[in-house]
Amino acid sequence: MMYKEFYSEFGKLLYSVVDIDGVINKKEKQALRDIVKNELVPTERHTDAFGTNAAFYSEIEFDFLDEEICDAEAAFESFIDFVEEHHTAFDKSMKKVCLHLVKRLSAAYRGTNKKEKILIEKLRQKLEKIKVRSVHTEHTISKGANHLVN
Repeated sequence: MMYKEFYSEFGKLLYSVVDIDGVINKKEKQALRDIVKNELVPTERHTDAFGTNAAFYSEIEFDFLDEEICDAEAAFESFIDFVEEHHTAFDKSMKKVCLHLVKRLSAAYRGTNKKEKILIEKLRQKLEKIKVRSVHTEHTISKGANHLVN
């Protein structure tokens, strides 16, 4: 799997969830940073050419989209397209981790609102329809972050 690309796309997903209501709060931004720093980075062993942990690309992408005031739905669809295109690199555990972290982020500021709940349900349904590989993956988000959903 292309780890840098996965995390960039995951950043788009995280952006889409917190921006679906048109407002990104400081608490949501801090929650994103905490998730990346405390949940994604420790479980990811891949780095780019400069030694940057691949998980940081989630935060980098999120910040870029926030600065550019991008469309939340377009960001969401980009993530879904990526997962569909690379479905053989995903397993059930990765899907669970994605859903868990999205739910956690959406609850960071005054709980999950109606628009966020709708988008999370849409994500769950889309992920459910995507066929994943049945063999155990070597990807560290699946192995290392699995404790998040158990």
